[in-house]
Amino acid sequence: MNELENWWQSNAPGWVSDATSYLASIWNEGAYGLTFGQIILVFLIMSFAILLRGLFARTLVVWATRWAAGSSTQIDNALVNAVATPLKIIPVVAGIYASIQVLDVDPMVELYAGRIIQSVVTLTIFWSLSRAARILEYMLTGVRRALSAPAVDWMIKALQFLLVALGLGAVAQQWGIAVAPLLAGLGVFGIAIGLGAQDLFRNLISGLLIIGEKRFVPGEWIRVDGVVEGTVERINFRSTLIRRFDKGPVFVPNSKLADAAVTNFSRMTHRRIKWAVGVEYSTTVEQLKSIRQEIEDWLMNDERIAKPPEVALFVRVDAFNASSIDFLIYTFTKTTNWGEWLEIKEAFAYSVMDIIERNGAAFAFPSQTIYMDQSDPPEIMAPPEDKSADKRLPAPDNRKAGAQGSTSQEASSD
Repeated sequence: MNELENWWQSNAPGWVSDATSYLASIWNEGAYGLTFGQIILVFLIMSFAILLRGLFARTLVVWATRWAAGSSTQIDNALVNAVATPLKIIPVVAGIYASIQVLDVDPMVELYAGRIIQSVVTLTIFWSLSRAARILEYMLTGVRRALSAPAVDWMIKALQFLLVALGLGAVAQQWGIAVAPLLAGLGVFGIAIGLGAQDLFRNLISGLLIIGEKRFVPGEWIRVDGVVEGTVERINFRSTLIRRFDKGPVFVPNSKLADAAVTNFSRMTHRRIKWAVGVEYSTTVEQLKSIRQEIEDWLMNDERIAKPPEVALFVRVDAFNASSIDFLIYTFTKTTNWGEWLEIKEAFAYSVMDIIERNGAAFAFPSQTIYMDQSDPPEIMAPPEDKSADKRLPAPDNRKAGAQGSTSQEASSD
């Protein structure tokens, strides 16, 4: 190469040698303190890193996802989904590191660039571990049964938060920041915040009590008098999301749910039917006995109705009401599903109507009877005589009065 360069300088024309020297100076001068050769090389390295990332995402991650989907367990699926996104950063980080090694940069710049790369790698590792903590959902099946699903979710969220905090602490140490004094300062700061955020911690503790006592879990139907009634969707650190039956979401602070009486309808063993059916007072005793016995037989023979001694079942003549003789019907259905319960009630109502009609009785309705008693005839009151009528002038005699402008004789002849 040296001999070729010397030959070119001795044999090349002057204007060609000058042009070559000028282009070489521009090439070596470059921009931003880098030669054009370095800029092009860095561009090629980063392009290759991005291309490698795309191939990594389309081949390795897709292959791992398909492999995990074909297995019988869900742990590998969760693991692949957790680390797939963070692992895509590896080719880009490797490209940045290779670019720094190629460039002839200032040692101080290289130092800070190396720390930045270390910080990115550290955060990626702890981020991957935090996402992989969701695997515990499938590994802590026994704990989920012993405690509850929200309790396990809170444990996993606490572990994820701890991993992220450890990652930030490791990054701080890489930059020469002392973590212990920082934690002490944060502790004092946390006490000051805690004094002003008592409601926040109260709701947090209330949430832990709700989960520990297993008052309700997501998916159950609850009612809190004066607050809300609906289906529990999620128990958060501060509040619980309850969706009403009109599909409106309600975020209730955990303290209100911990201090109030909560009715959990989803944990009912049976659904009750309690009716007061009134018949007319003209119903005979035999009709009452027959109606009562047929209604009781219908309930005892229907498979959808729970039977004693599991639950109570009563069909009795209960009260003499103002306008009716009332039967008390008290029974329970086996199902707790609201739609099925309504269907059973409807069929039972049809049967009760048919039984009462078949026995010749009728349903009573509120009525009122008014009795009119006239022992003495009413006194006839006659109006008083009008004595002022004699003092009035007599009415004119039209027969004697003639037309206007005529004589009395003409008028009388008419």
